[in-house]
Amino acid sequence: MKLTILGCYAATPRTLSNPTSQVLEIKNRLFLIDCAEGTQVQLRKSKVKFSKINHIFISHLHGDHFYGLIGLISTFMLLNRESDLHVYGPKGIKEIILLQLRASGSYTGYNLYFHELESKESEIIFEDEKVLVKTIPLTHRVYTNGFLFQEKNIERKLNIEAIENYQIDKLYFNKIKYGGDITLENGVIIPNSVLSFDPIPSKTYAFCSDTIYDEKIIPIIANVDYLYHESTFLESEAHLSERTMHATAKQAATIALKANVNNLILGHFSTRYGNIELFKQEAQTIFPNVHLADDGKEFDIE
Repeated sequence: MKLTILGCYAATPRTLSNPTSQVLEIKNRLFLIDCAEGTQVQLRKSKVKFSKINHIFISHLHGDHFYGLIGLISTFMLLNRESDLHVYGPKGIKEIILLQLRASGSYTGYNLYFHELESKESEIIFEDEKVLVKTIPLTHRVYTNGFLFQEKNIERKLNIEAIENYQIDKLYFNKIKYGGDITLENGVIIPNSVLSFDPIPSKTYAFCSDTIYDEKIIPIIANVDYLYHESTFLESEAHLSERTMHATAKQAATIALKANVNNLILGHFSTRYGNIELFKQEAQTIFPNVHLADDGKEFDIE
């Protein structure tokens, strides 16, 4: 699992920083999380293949999280995209995008599917044989969701020594990987636990932006490998977090501590601050494993 930060600052784009957008790669699948202005340029800088993006998740309908979406959809058209594109976001996102397409006389030569969200409870919104994605209901000024991504590791690891000892043919390897027992020619059944090892533990990533400090998300994100949590303000501006319904670095760290996550990534920094290292310093007074997001930065979630 690999996370690439395309943009991680709040409010308006600047020459040296971009609003929120991320790419998460899971088992050769690419998921785009939020799509602010400048996302296309950041994708190109990070050498992400546009054609590999088939699923886009939009947390909420504030401009610094989705104003780049219509541009990306249009670029897919110009690149003669043929594969389906799925967009997951708050109710209303379909109307907004289709209005822009109609007003500009544009169209897509590919199927564009919208999965509009309105539930205030966590729900599974995407699942295939390798990945599961569920919402993390957040508390912000408008309807907002974070997203929890989880690998689905069901393939067991082959115990080659045991397999060779029982002279089991390679054609049974897939059966063993998926938990099957093997019956030898003499009728003896070799249990799968002898022929394989447990799968590699699934990796998990939780994306939480934008939100106030809210302990209701803790059961959903408990024990994740990496948590991205917004930290718009430092404690010196904590009074602004209440008014704007954002969080501070210390509040994000408190959530990480109570949820027992392995690593915390801070982002969505207010551009009022000249040094984002201050966010890490404040957060580490509560939670030790703190990382700072930054445009172009990559994280290997292992």
